[in-house]
Parts: sequence; C-alpha cells; structure tokens
Amino acid sequence: MDMPAKTDFEGIWLPMVTPMRGGYVDLDAARALARYYRNAGISGLVLFGSTGEGNLLSLPEKISMIEAIASDPHALPLVFGAGGVDTRGVATAIRRLDKYAPAGYLVPPPYYLGPSQTGILWHYRQIAWATERPIILYNIPKRTGVTMTVETMETLALLPNFTAVKECNPSVLAALNTRGKLDALCGEDLALLDHWLAGGRGAIPAAAHLYPERYVEVMQLAREGHVDAARELFEPLRGLIRLLFSEPNPAPLKRALSMQGLIADELRMPMTPASRELSSRLQRAMSAVQGSPNRLQTA
Repeated sequence: MDMPAKTDFEGIWLPMVTPMRGGYVDLDAARALARYYRNAGISGLVLFGSTGEGNLLSLPEKISMIEAIASDPHALPLVFGAGGVDTRGVATAIRRLDKYAPAGYLVPPPYYLGPSQTGILWHYRQIAWATERPIILYNIPKRTGVTMTVETMETLALLPNFTAVKECNPSVLAALNTRGKLDALCGEDLALLDHWLAGGRGAIPAAAHLYPERYVEVMQLAREGHVDAARELFEPLRGLIRLLFSEPNPAPLKRALSMQGLIADELRMPMTPASRELSSRLQRAMSAVQGSPNRLQTA
C-alpha cells in the first residue's frame, strides 16, 4: 500500500454512536446518521470509540458498519477506533481493517494495565508497524487508567504515523497548541469554545451529535474572530452538554437521538439506557437550544 498523504484532522470529527435495534447494529440508521452529519458540515466520522461502544462490537459487525457507511459515494472520511489491552491483538485488528483505507485510527494506550511511559511508547510503535495510515493518540485517563505525558506524545510525533491526539485536559490542550508539534483535537466538549478561540484546529466532540450545524457555526465564528457571536451561540449548549455526560456515555446521547427520531434507544449490555428522569431534563435542555437564536435565524 502506498503511504497516504498526511491527513488533516481539522474541523469537527464526530465520534459517532453505533445505532442498534433488536440486538443488532442498525445499518440503515447508521447510513442515515452519516448522511445527516455530512450535510450538517461535519468534517469526518470516528467510528467504534467509547461513544460508539466499540469494545462491545465484533470485528464482523464493525466491517458491516464500515461498508454500509462507505457505500455512499459522498461518504465522509472515517477514522476507526482501535483499542485493547493486548498490543498484538490491536495490531491484528488494524491489519484487517486497513483494506478499508480509513483516514486514520484513534488508538488509546492499553487500558487496565497502567503501563509506564516506556510501555506506552512500545505499544504505539508496534501499532505503527501494523499500518501506514495516520494514528490519533488518545489521552483520556478516566477511560484508559493511564496518563500520557506531553513528552511521550511529542516523542511519538517524531514518527510519520502520529499526527494528532484527542486530549481532554484544557491545560494540556493549550500546551500542545502552543508547542505545535502535534495537532491537539479537543475531546472535552465544554472546552470547545475556548479551544477554537485559542487557535485549535480540530475536535472530536460527542455532544455535536445534537444540533451539529450549531457546533459548526460556533467553530466558524470563533475562527473568524467573532468572539461575542460565538459565545452567544455556544452558551445555550452548555446545559445540554452537562446532561449528556451526567450518566454513562453514550446512554444520554442515544436517548436524546431517539427523542429526535434518529435511532432506537438501545445499547449493548452491560451499557444500559439512560434513566427515565433524565428524559424530561434532556427535553427541556433541547428545547432551550432550539429556542435560542442562531446565526441563520438572525442573518
């Protein structure tokens, strides 16, 4: 395989949910969601991350979903989540998926094990041998149980595969943006506006499943220097973002999407649906966003 050109993970890359119905991946809903987000101005999709319940899907299920979405001739570029405890198993899965020519892979360090920084470097170097596609690092300690240092991430950035990192710590985001050795993709949804205003170029925000056009507008306004307008658009989203992470992700998100008629409210056990009490709170927060002005309404 020829070495692909370096992918630019600029803009909003949505960590898409995996729609399910009756215990199976709902491929029709997946195709419809992918079209919806393409039309909303999303730059690309990240499949099989934690929001996509990736660790609960078999490899054949992942391949079926990839093929369903990629069957659209205008499909968005796709990044595949590829995580696991065993480095060799992750590398094997990546080799199987490589024929689908993803824009890249989102790869966490091995979770549960709590490896040293040396062990993390070894893990990622082995993954780099398995593919020539770009690799996005994943530095979210509450998911992985280990924190990568900036030094570790910048060491990996010396290798051609490693182009970006999904980072949730605002101070680390700021440091990475300032140093400029690795593209920092914001994974903390409440920090999105500050990230754009500080010159951030990309993000992987789960909350952008809802009202994606508004997130795209906030990004564009912030980049154009319209600070007050960007803040006015983003403020109504804050309450909704907090609710979406008030119970284990992606349960609140799937509940909200089902309320919009986009997917069934179904997760794969041991992930369970959101509480009943959350539904009314989500409805109020969504109504508040819908009732707030946006640029299209006021233009």
